[in-house]
Amino acid sequence: MTTTATPHRYTLGVLYGDGIGPEIVPASVLIADAAVAAAGAQPIDWKELALGFRAIEAFGEATPKATLAALAETDGWLLGPHDSAAYPEPFRSELNPSGTIRKHFDLYANVRPAKAFEGGNAVVPGTDLVIMRENTEGFYADRNTHRGTGEFMPTPDVAIAMGIITRNACERIAREAFKLASRRRKKVTIVHKANVLKLTTGLFRDVCREVARDYPDVALDDFHIDAMTVHLVRRASEFDVVVTENMFGDILSDLAGELAGSLGIAPSLNASQDRAMAQAAHGSAPDIAGQDLANPVAMILSTSMLLEWLGARHEDEALVRAAQLIEEGVASTLARGISTRDMGGSAGCREFAKAVVASIEEL
Repeated sequence: MTTTATPHRYTLGVLYGDGIGPEIVPASVLIADAAVAAAGAQPIDWKELALGFRAIEAFGEATPKATLAALAETDGWLLGPHDSAAYPEPFRSELNPSGTIRKHFDLYANVRPAKAFEGGNAVVPGTDLVIMRENTEGFYADRNTHRGTGEFMPTPDVAIAMGIITRNACERIAREAFKLASRRRKKVTIVHKANVLKLTTGLFRDVCREVARDYPDVALDDFHIDAMTVHLVRRASEFDVVVTENMFGDILSDLAGELAGSLGIAPSLNASQDRAMAQAAHGSAPDIAGQDLANPVAMILSTSMLLEWLGARHEDEALVRAAQLIEEGVASTLARGISTRDMGGSAGCREFAKAVVASIEEL
């Protein structure tokens, strides 16, 4: 007697965040629901949770403990941007919400694609690369300490930050980079500054090279961080997977997003072996919040990345197809000349989201 396994039904957290978050996150939920239905996957159960200004008002915490506990019971979540620089003290000086969540769940892999779309106004047409950013240590000091920010001032005129690189963290992000490259165009580029930071980024470079021996079919090269900025501007289309430490990855992924068309289309996924968080690479843009001007593409594509990650993990072909439909829907919409103001178009956030839903239904 043959039995058929019941398809997994997913519960995903929804954290709107601040600024344009309450606009771009609902747009992403709308599109995810349309794609899941079109692909014949199980409907998603969405669980709204507090974070940011609203959480400070309601719970006296920017990242409530209750929110962290609830996230642990979900399959993954969507995190809207936060405006922690505008939080009142003491919240402004604390580790920000995204850093808190990444650290709490050890989301060590920050996967940041930069892909140019037809009609997307790319600075470097043909850009299609992924920045694989180590997410837990490096030169972002607040990722390196059990408690506190990792910065301190022994005197009012001296400020010190710790930059820590460990073999374990280097090895696990390198393996993620090589696994991803094996599924793409089979090329990895290490970015470091080992000519000056010989011990720290030198260790990062050397461990990545060691991991490369296990992937003989993947080509490998490496560049210093300053040279890499030039190479990206001149020939971004020649790169495949770029692996680097935390701060370098943050900077390079913003640059790559603009080269692909706009930071507004730059998605990211923060993942460990068993948790994943969709989070657009850009900030909260408080200057345009509430005006229906925000570009939701980055958050939409981040949501697609989350569905693909979950689908692969659970061998759920329908959910993987839903993720593909989201990307195809965005690409089709942009190719038809529908885009937001930052990409040279005139569509508002809601109008663009509805156009993507229509594209998915046509697909």
